[in-house]
Amino acid sequence: MTEPSEKTTSRRALLGWGGAGLALGAVAAGGAVAATRPGDDAAPAGADTGAAIPFHGKRQAGIATPVQDRLHFAAFDVRTEDRAAFVALLKEWTEAARRMTAGHAVGDGAYGGLAEAPPDDTGEALGLKPSRLTLTIGFGPSFFEKFGEKFGIADARPEALTELPQFAGDNLDRDRSGGDLCVQACADDPQVAVHAIRNLARIGFGKVVVRWSQLGFGKTSSTTPDAQTPRNLFGFKDGTRNIAGTETDRLDEFVWVGEKDGPDWMAGGSYLVARRIRMHIETWDRTSLQEQEDVFGRSKGEGAPVGKAKERDKPFLKAMMPDAHVRLAHPDSNGGATILRRGYSFTDGTDGLGRLDAGLFFLAYQRDPRTGFIRIQRNLAKDALNEYIQHVGSALFAVPPGVRDKDDWWGSTLFGKEA
Repeated sequence: MTEPSEKTTSRRALLGWGGAGLALGAVAAGGAVAATRPGDDAAPAGADTGAAIPFHGKRQAGIATPVQDRLHFAAFDVRTEDRAAFVALLKEWTEAARRMTAGHAVGDGAYGGLAEAPPDDTGEALGLKPSRLTLTIGFGPSFFEKFGEKFGIADARPEALTELPQFAGDNLDRDRSGGDLCVQACADDPQVAVHAIRNLARIGFGKVVVRWSQLGFGKTSSTTPDAQTPRNLFGFKDGTRNIAGTETDRLDEFVWVGEKDGPDWMAGGSYLVARRIRMHIETWDRTSLQEQEDVFGRSKGEGAPVGKAKERDKPFLKAMMPDAHVRLAHPDSNGGATILRRGYSFTDGTDGLGRLDAGLFFLAYQRDPRTGFIRIQRNLAKDALNEYIQHVGSALFAVPPGVRDKDDWWGSTLFGKEA
């Protein structure tokens, strides 16, 4: 688990206006990077706010980390069949992620370099704080199907990295599903998150291509104890008993892959399920308050379970409608199955009929999707909420353990330290 840093770092400070004469600082997180431009000794902006999250650690940040306010999630398809080129890309991405999460520009920055060459960094995050940016990478089932033999990792595919089954009510868009790789960028500033994905896509040009992506706002889950549970776009609190980042025992039991779970390269990692869930907002808004509360099994105001007074009161499931969402999703209705949620709301304008294209971008981490999301989602086949939602995008990724130090890189446990 990662924790917020005690000492703040930040993006390079803009020193003034002067075209090619301008220069920015360059100090990398977790290790020094050559500072070659005038102004490197300038204190970066936001150095006293403590808003950077360490990139190095036993686990990848962005899972048990306190949920940030904004999301830019991207799924990539791999284009290169050259193992060495792909590993080199993972190392480039790692270095860029190391710098961006610490609040620094990529490489030699956005300006001040050769006028004849594109800058190393796109520049839109200059002057912005680190904003608790986390970057989390995962490998999809299709990565092993397409490149397992070519890259010599066919035997390393985890049994848990199975294709998700077709669930009742699914209406999946292939253009918003799947992906060989994913990168989840979470930050408190949307421009910082977008900057991170944009730069990784730019670095990967010719080797990977963005398959689909999703912006998110208004976190719908909390991993912080005592924090108020955020509301979804239906106006309800959901996931009140989500696993907190401080609950070590529950994280070990339900989220982190154990050493005996196999394969070895995933020990300490997790599995990520991503689902784009369209909400039928206009239909919901014409539904009576009583029906809305019956559908969820909670009060809309306090968020209390049926028959209870406070949000965190233990629910009495039998007091709810048999098809109430809380009743069907609760661990007691699923043999104890529990997942860590960190989803976001989204709005992508309107569709051709003037309806909001909006909903929940559901993100859930678990130790094994077969005993986590798949089990719960099958039980939700008769959920009363299904009348008001539809799953339109879906993906599953194996998320390896964290990058341990400045010499480590994303995917090193899969491809080998010597790669």
